[in-house]
Amino acid sequence: MKQKIKIWLECFRLRTLPVSLSGVVIAIGLAVWHHRFQWIPAMLCLIFALLAQIVSNTANEYFDYLHGADKPGRVGPRRGVTEGDISPKTLRNVTFGLLALACAVGCCLIPYGGWWLLPVGIVIALAALAYSTGPYPLSYHGLGELTVFIFFGLVPVNLTYYVQALRWDPLVLLMSITTGLLAVNVLLINNYRDVDDDREAGKRTSVVIFGRKAAAFSYLTNGYTAMAILTVLWIMIGVGGVMPMWTLIIPVLYLVMHTATWNKLRQRDGAALNPLLGETARNMLIFTLLLTIVLIKYS
Repeated sequence: MKQKIKIWLECFRLRTLPVSLSGVVIAIGLAVWHHRFQWIPAMLCLIFALLAQIVSNTANEYFDYLHGADKPGRVGPRRGVTEGDISPKTLRNVTFGLLALACAVGCCLIPYGGWWLLPVGIVIALAALAYSTGPYPLSYHGLGELTVFIFFGLVPVNLTYYVQALRWDPLVLLMSITTGLLAVNVLLINNYRDVDDDREAGKRTSVVIFGRKAAAFSYLTNGYTAMAILTVLWIMIGVGGVMPMWTLIIPVLYLVMHTATWNKLRQRDGAALNPLLGETARNMLIFTLLLTIVLIKYS
């Protein structure tokens, strides 16, 4: 029983879940800061985001298996369906069952944000599947990073804030860009590690198209660009005496961790890159939690 639980937890890719958590948590912090926090829609967004990412992860594993993009003994973390630990039918059923659950949770947000959330939810559900399947799988055509930027940055931050505040905010938009750039780095690590397997399978990720050097440069640049946006924002906010300048230590701390991970990225290969996936997600989560704590403290 314990072994089966471990297999499914690996399938859900728990180490990457901070990516979906971060956007919602930052939006909650912003809502508290603007005195517009509502705990019920906020928690619904949190549950929906986690379910949507798990669905994306299991769908990716299932459809990569069908496309032959995964093979036994792969460099990355063990894939249950490829190794025979999970049957393809079971993984398919779990994926669509979780998708239905995510849709049900999403529908609970309609009373808070309006009926227009229904088509938005449908687009999010389709994107979770279109990432790995359909007539034009996004991750197979170098569009994975753009998809992550939109659906793990722009969408969760802005929508989570909207269903609480019932308004859009330019500050929230900028914070969603910062979040999206950090989320993209988690995917870059994944594709950086799998570049040889992906090339062999005909999966044209951005790393396959542009190479590892360009991917490593993008990884570093995304982190610094995200913190530059935040710093400018922080200085603007601090001018009015709303946010103490000492809080700028948050982007500095993130960049120290980010640069350390980037240095390891350039020096490692194969399975040695696996810990950097969790490390990148950890860096993002630490940044998110510290930023949210500050937003709540000075609300």
